[in-house]
Amino acid sequence: MIPMVDLKVQYLKLKDEIDRGILEALEKTQFILGPNVSAFEEEAAAYLGVKHAIGVASGTDALHLALAAAGIKEGDEVITSPFTFIATAEAIRYVGATPVFVDIDPRTYNIDPAAIEAAITPRTRAVLPVHLFGQPADMGAIEAICAKHGLLLVEDCAQSFGAAAAGRMTGSIGALGAFSFFPSKNLGCYGDGGLVTTSCPETAEMVKVFRNHGSKVRYHHSVIGYNSRLDEIQAVILRAKLKHIDEYNQGRRRVAHLYSELLAGTGIVTPYEDGKGVHVYHQYTLLTERRDDIMKALTGAGIASAIYYPIPLHKQDVFAAQFAGLTLPVTEDAAARCMSLPIFPEMTEEQVREVVGVIKSAL
Repeated sequence: MIPMVDLKVQYLKLKDEIDRGILEALEKTQFILGPNVSAFEEEAAAYLGVKHAIGVASGTDALHLALAAAGIKEGDEVITSPFTFIATAEAIRYVGATPVFVDIDPRTYNIDPAAIEAAITPRTRAVLPVHLFGQPADMGAIEAICAKHGLLLVEDCAQSFGAAAAGRMTGSIGALGAFSFFPSKNLGCYGDGGLVTTSCPETAEMVKVFRNHGSKVRYHHSVIGYNSRLDEIQAVILRAKLKHIDEYNQGRRRVAHLYSELLAGTGIVTPYEDGKGVHVYHQYTLLTERRDDIMKALTGAGIASAIYYPIPLHKQDVFAAQFAGLTLPVTEDAAARCMSLPIFPEMTEEQVREVVGVIKSAL
């Protein structure tokens, strides 16, 4: 069996450090906003090149609190991608704003900057690009559009921890960044967790207030807040893994490049690297007309595969009525033909060749 991601092999390599850290945290009994959370926030901020990193309970909360702290509210429009996990759009709706879905680049699957500019209205307040599958969006073009029109830039970095665009880490480019530490992420904990990044001290303070029931001082509440704090035990795990994130991302790139080399000439559209940033391959996603045949063959061989994402957000039931007349052909084509193969830093050459062998047989 080859899983989409093998969490066990990574845990075993860090087992002594993680187990020792968890036991120490249990001994100290500081479980809420404890010393490991503070230390991880400082370490993550230093790694990402931002002044502030605030741990929260999940990647979805990171998006939600980032938008709330930025003042996005009811009546505002936020331009984003329809080819992403629903949390991106959920967060926009949580603050009462309206998501505006625009089409994607056919090669990177990231939001198309030209489509962003065409969708701007007097109600547009922000742009929320997703660094999909670990490849940074075209941040140079998107930054220029936001500067030209006075728009807030918030990055969805759920899949891109450690990726860089023109030498800057994702999460350090916009006014705010939002990360997920779901277990399968490039930097993942063993439960839910998230992070908001910013270099604005006022915004950072607002995120901290929102994550802790709207409180700066205990039992004094200045705004309606939320219960969204990164767990101390998860921070122990993240601190252990953060030391190895560049190694993990390089391992993913090694696997991805081998896949692309072995799949050349098969007619499959393999991932494209635009050269504007460093792709960290949270997923290895390809396009093929033979998706069902390939996935059936992989399943028969005990090899996992997945479709990210089969239904674009503007076609989801929750948004279908609102966007009934919207057609986004590039997104819809990608959703109909995309599939993802197993990828994780410790994946061996033998495993990659086994996956490709099954695919070639299916074709």
